[in-house]
Amino acid sequence: MTHRKKRTYYSVDCEVDGPAAPLRGSMFWFGAVRIDHKLRTTFDGELSPVSDYYEEARLKISGLTRADTLLFPKPEIVMPQFAQWVLNTCDGNQPELVSDNNGFDFGLINLYLWQYASHNPFGHTSRNINDLYKGLEGDIRSSFKHLVKTPHTHNPVDDAVGHAEAFLAIAPRLKIKI
Repeated sequence: MTHRKKRTYYSVDCEVDGPAAPLRGSMFWFGAVRIDHKLRTTFDGELSPVSDYYEEARLKISGLTRADTLLFPKPEIVMPQFAQWVLNTCDGNQPELVSDNNGFDFGLINLYLWQYASHNPFGHTSRNINDLYKGLEGDIRSSFKHLVKTPHTHNPVDDAVGHAEAFLAIAPRLKIKI
């Protein structure tokens, strides 16, 4: 009999101020929520820029300016706090990251965790909610967005909660017990 380690899922959403953070821009804000039926265990991570490059239009989407982000804490302070928060809230289970676009969100979180916290508690895997839903529906053009209850505001905590709501809705079909 194969024993699978139990998982605790986290929905994560990231905001950036350039097209290719951290080479051309920075991740300046990210949010995470532990996926359970309450969706109240959250992390709100604001980060000062690591690159001189930025696009004001990308910041404006979140209602912030470059001057605002320059006042945020350094990633070397926030990312270790985030890694510890994940470990403190995973109940001894394997943490697993899910997102709307895990190529983007996991890529950034993985890079920033390794660069500024020296480890990534999620390991090397993540799940893309959008792809999971498309697979369940058997239709590459289907969208999970109708399962999201929380408005998409570009506040990454709100957006992570919305994606978690969709994940909770499809979890039983994926044989995932939350």
